[in-house]
Amino acid sequence: MTRRAAEIRLDALLRTACEVIAERGLANTRTADVAEAAGVSQALVFYHFATKDRLLAQAFAYAVEQDLNRLDTVVHSSAPPLTKLRRMLRLYAPTGRSTSWSMWIDGWAESLRTPELEKLSRRLDLRWRRDLAAVIADGVADGTFDCPDPAGAAWRISAVMDGLAVQLAVHERVITRRQIAEWVRLVAARELGLEPAQLD
Repeated sequence: MTRRAAEIRLDALLRTACEVIAERGLANTRTADVAEAAGVSQALVFYHFATKDRLLAQAFAYAVEQDLNRLDTVVHSSAPPLTKLRRMLRLYAPTGRSTSWSMWIDGWAESLRTPELEKLSRRLDLRWRRDLAAVIADGVADGTFDCPDPAGAAWRISAVMDGLAVQLAVHERVITRRQIAEWVRLVAARELGLEPAQLD
């Protein structure tokens, strides 16, 4: 197997592992489940990861990197701050099936016991809030937003989004995605001196 083929195989295994973890949960995911879903032998999974814990940690790291890459695309674009904010809110909000949010909730819970997962989830959380605060600060500087505390606003907006996404992922049909989108726009608008309709 060439090095490039091995990298492609590893990427596919990590992507599959994320899907299996989102479906079964971290605690209930076995290497055999990942191997079966990927259509490979369990020996190949162990060849790449050595242990189940290493597989789970690397899958979580892979998911973090995918999210950070999507965030980078928005943050480093030439779009104005209001457009970046809209895109970031859509990027963070739970859409479709909430499987990715299920994975993050599971990861946060497991982070209480697993230092490597805690480090990864903290990295994503802090990076998200830092980038959101930077976009808000840029909007304040150009007069788009009215916000005396961009860092605090980023934390408060994120906290509301986290809480609503957890409710949606854990308690199906208690609130709808449409309600979440409306409430997030309302909270962000209040924080930034906007009308909610500006965030549609």
